[in-house]
Parts: sequence; structure tokens; C-alpha cells
Amino acid sequence: MIFGRVKSLDAILATAEKKSLHRSLGAFQLTMLGIGAVIGTGIFVLTAEAAQKAGPGMMLSFVIAGFVCAVAALCYAEMAAMVPVSGSAYTYSYAVMGELIAWMVGWALILEYAVAAGAVSVGWSGYVVGLIEHTFAMDIPDLLTRGPFDGGMVNLPAMLIAGLVTWLLVIGTKESASVNAVLVLIKVAALTLFIVLALPVMNMEKFTPFAPLGFSGISAAAASIFFAYVGFDAVSTAAEETKNPQRNMPIGLIGSLAICTIFYMLVAAGVIGTVGAQPVTETGIPIAQGGIALAPGSTALSAQCAALAAAGTEAVTCSKEALAWTLREIGWPQIGNLLGLAAGLALPSVILMMMFGQTRIFFVMSRDGLLPAMFSKVHPTYKTPYVITIMTGVFVALFAAFFPVGILADISNSGTLFAFAAVSIAVMMLRRTDPNRARPFRTPAILFTAPVAIAGCMYLFWSLGVETKLMFVGWATLGLIVYFAYSRSRSHVGRGNDGDVPEHDAGIPPQPVPPLPGAHTPGGQDA
Repeated sequence: MIFGRVKSLDAILATAEKKSLHRSLGAFQLTMLGIGAVIGTGIFVLTAEAAQKAGPGMMLSFVIAGFVCAVAALCYAEMAAMVPVSGSAYTYSYAVMGELIAWMVGWALILEYAVAAGAVSVGWSGYVVGLIEHTFAMDIPDLLTRGPFDGGMVNLPAMLIAGLVTWLLVIGTKESASVNAVLVLIKVAALTLFIVLALPVMNMEKFTPFAPLGFSGISAAAASIFFAYVGFDAVSTAAEETKNPQRNMPIGLIGSLAICTIFYMLVAAGVIGTVGAQPVTETGIPIAQGGIALAPGSTALSAQCAALAAAGTEAVTCSKEALAWTLREIGWPQIGNLLGLAAGLALPSVILMMMFGQTRIFFVMSRDGLLPAMFSKVHPTYKTPYVITIMTGVFVALFAAFFPVGILADISNSGTLFAFAAVSIAVMMLRRTDPNRARPFRTPAILFTAPVAIAGCMYLFWSLGVETKLMFVGWATLGLIVYFAYSRSRSHVGRGNDGDVPEHDAGIPPQPVPPLPGAHTPGGQDA
């Protein structure tokens, strides 16, 4: 049965009781936590992708993606407050919808974390290569800095940063909240400087046609731009340590997402109004005159971009460092280089946190017997889960080496949207099946919020490219084969052993640190 083998919520909560956290976060701290966790990465690496899909209409794409995030986050927050243990969407699904759904959610979260780390690695590569080329007036061959879809052979810098982060995780490097806060400030300062320099020289004519590819283009861009908001669950999982969560959680969630959305729209307006954001077409003829827009991340787009560069008429949709390129185009080359430096400094911390999250999901699944016990092997010297960290690192490096950022972000989003939809369903189911359980935070207007969150996730998933959806189906099918061939027969719950291993067992890696110093790691063991 599809909803069989439900893990006892009481067994999960017995673990959580050992580590209840002090309620210290107010609405302001939650909002800052959300901004710190969300801001930066997506807007740095996906602006060109969104412009190719939607043109200036990408400004609406940010609003759509932000709204879906807000309703999904409100559902997520109820589960996070009620089941404040590691494993997030995987754990929630296990407690409500049973082992098979939980396995599929955990399997999808592998896409969210590992592929997203690959996407950020590619984004980092674009900015750092651009910075080196413009600072030292040299030309690094595209063959070595781009994957085969992008007109190159292998993206060596992206592989290098993924390998470096893997090594840091194996030797036990942990981020500090103070360092993270400084990196968040660097990202916010760089984006603010971009807005200050770009908005005064905007030309409103650049905004027409606003939606060259119609609303389907805006939807497709929203499905990609969703990547720019991933991280907001840091606020959802902080419900356990929030003062008056019923009032402060919605303020923190919606406040941080609203501020990030406005910030993102201002950055997008700066790009559109200065250098334009019309999609690159097959023949160079504008879409309004019958031109056909090329698919983002395709070899055809890469070839057309190379032809434009040779003719001296580059477009922002072709840039691998869109924001730095825009500043150079409007007469601020040194500030453009500084923005590239900011991205180069700040993005590796995001890769570290995503790979941390990946090892955590694997750990919890291994602990439940669904993955081999070797995954939780601890290094004798460094006391880190080195086997799974190295495996994750190899996959991240390979993704980063051969795929463009847009394809990776879309694949990552497919996994995230599936997980968030599952959590939204779980919240509604649990209201019916266990109405008397203590809920520190209750999703407001659940009969409206949860269905809208589910529909929003489905809408964005449907707006992803056909290749992405097929890849997700293929990944899900592989997951089902692994589950029925290996995991089902070895599951602890299936064998009647529902006892949870304590979260503080030696060797279990800590959660990623929160973006603010002085805060605890939400819902988990402090790093």
C-alpha cells in the first residue's frame, strides 16, 4: 500500500525532546534570518537564464516564484514546529504519508541539494573566470571553462571549487555564523551597489516588448527563478525557537520573501533598463518580427552568442556573469570586477551549505535503513562522514563540469517543488488524522494556503522544460527501483524497529549554520 509503513510521530518527537531550544527569535530576527538564507545566489547566476525565457517579463517571474514560496513556507513552518528534527521534508513525509512517499521525497531532495550545489559551482565559475579575464586582460579558452552544452568541453573551475568544498567538508570544516553573516553582507552590499549604479541610467524603452514570449515565457522563467528563493526553509525550521510563533512566523516568512522579491525586481529592472533583456533569436531578428527564441542552455544558443560576440554585439542573455557584465557595459568596469569578486567570495559558502545538507539527508536515510550503513562511515581522524561526502562531491563536480547553470537549476527545482508539495499535503493530512497534537505554529487558513501551495508547486513544475520533467521522471523511476530492490527489505520500520537513533550520536554531521551570529542552527544540532 502506498501509505503503508508510517513512522511513529512519537518516536520521532522523543528524539526532539532531548534538544528543545530556547525561544529567542522575534519577527525582526526571523526576517533577517530569511534574507540572509535566501539573498544572492539565484540572482547572481540565473539573471541571463530568466531573460532568455521571459525577456523583461522576468520581473513578474520573481513575484510568482516568491508567492509560491510564501504559501509553501507557511505549510513547511507548521511541520517544522511540530516535528523539529533533522531530515526536514523527508522526516515529515515518513511520519504522515509513509515510507514509500518519504523515500521519494528524500530521493528528490538529493536533486535539490547535490544538483543545486553543482549549479552554484557553475555560477561561481562564470564570475571568477570573468574577473580573472578582465583584471589581467587575458583570455581563458571556453573549452576549459564551459560544458559541452555551452560551447566548451569541460568546466574546470566549477569542478575545482566543488572538489575544494568536498575536501573542506571531509577534513571537518564548519562555517561560523559570523563568517556567514559577513558573506551575506558582501552579497547584499554588492547587489545594492548594482541597483544604485544601474537604476539612474535606465531607459524605459528597453522594457518593450515586456513579454516577448507571452505568459508561458514568464511562467518558464518563474520555474527557474524559484531557485533564487531556495533557502527560505531556514526560517520555517526556526519555528521551534521563535517567540510567539503564531504572530512572528508569518511576519518573518512573508517579510523576508517580500524584501527579497523587491530586491530581486530592482536588480532585474537595473539589468533590463540598461542593457536590455530581449531573448536571443535564431537569426537575430526580434521576436516581434517573427524571430524564434533559442532554448536556454542549448548548443544553438551558445553558437549564436559566439556569433554576436564576434560581431561586437553581445547580449546579457549570453553572459556567464550577467551583473558584472552589465556594470562593465554601462561604464563601471572596476565596480563590475568588484561585484565579480563578491560573487567569488560568497558563493562557495552556499555550495558548502548545500553539500552539508546533502550529507544530512543521506545520513538520516541511512540511519533508517533505507541506504547502506557504509554511508554513515566516520573518518577515524577527522570524525566526518567521509564516504558519503566524497560520493556527493564527485557527483557535484561531474554535474558542474558538464551542464550549464540553467539546466542544473531547473533539475534542482524539480526535486524541491516535489518535496514542498509533499509537505503541504502532509500538513493537511495531519490536521485530519491527528487534530489534537500540539502545534506551536498553525498554518493560517490551511484549507486555502495548503491547496494553493500544492497548486503553485505543480504549476511551477509544469512550467519547467520537457527535458527537465523527463529527467525527474527518470530519476524518480530509478528511485523506485532502488527502493523495491534494496531499501524496502532493509528498512528499520519495515522490520518493526521504530526506535530512532538519537540525533546527537557521534559522527552525525551538524546542520548548516544559520546566517546570523548568535542564533542556533534551526531544528538541529549546532555546527
